[in-house]
Amino acid sequence: MKAKLDRLLTQANIRLSDQQKQQLIDLVNLLNKWNKAYNLTSVRDPQEMLVKHILDSIVVSPYLQGESFIDVGTGPGLPGLPLAIVNPNKHFVLLDSLGKRISFIRNSIRELKLTNVTPILSRVEEYQPNEKFDGVLSRAFASLKDMTNWCHHLPKESGYFYALKGVYHMEEVQELNNKYTVQQIIPLQVPELVGERHLIILQ
Repeated sequence: MKAKLDRLLTQANIRLSDQQKQQLIDLVNLLNKWNKAYNLTSVRDPQEMLVKHILDSIVVSPYLQGESFIDVGTGPGLPGLPLAIVNPNKHFVLLDSLGKRISFIRNSIRELKLTNVTPILSRVEEYQPNEKFDGVLSRAFASLKDMTNWCHHLPKESGYFYALKGVYHMEEVQELNNKYTVQQIIPLQVPELVGERHLIILQ
């Protein structure tokens, strides 16, 4: 698995330490193990997880601005856990409303010795943080309109929404409340992934 990860990182032009690479591999192994009992992801093959979960998450890393992020509807910690591994100096709150997913994340934090992740079991509209975030992340979450409606109370005044999407649909942007502006639409290159990926940044 390490050889494959090395190859994918080289193709994506991402440089990581040996420790970070090992943490990403350990995360895949944990996900694979827990998946058998808890059905956390439809991806069954650990080699595929490297592409569809790990690389698909960390390719957005260069675009993150700020120190504090919340990953909304994180599922089994995606993209939050891989991003926390590759950005040890940024802090990530991982929010999900399903207990089994948060249990997996808590276990992963312990096993991977991550000090920059806080798991939160809550529905997003009920979660009231003490401090707002530089960035609100979501992957395969609802529409942009739903994301901004449900998460409007989470970013700082200067913060951003980062929506990780597959195919980019122009009509999703047209449905947005006019208090939100699209800052960037970035086509993402994920090595060995079939299909389109986009990062949409809103403010």
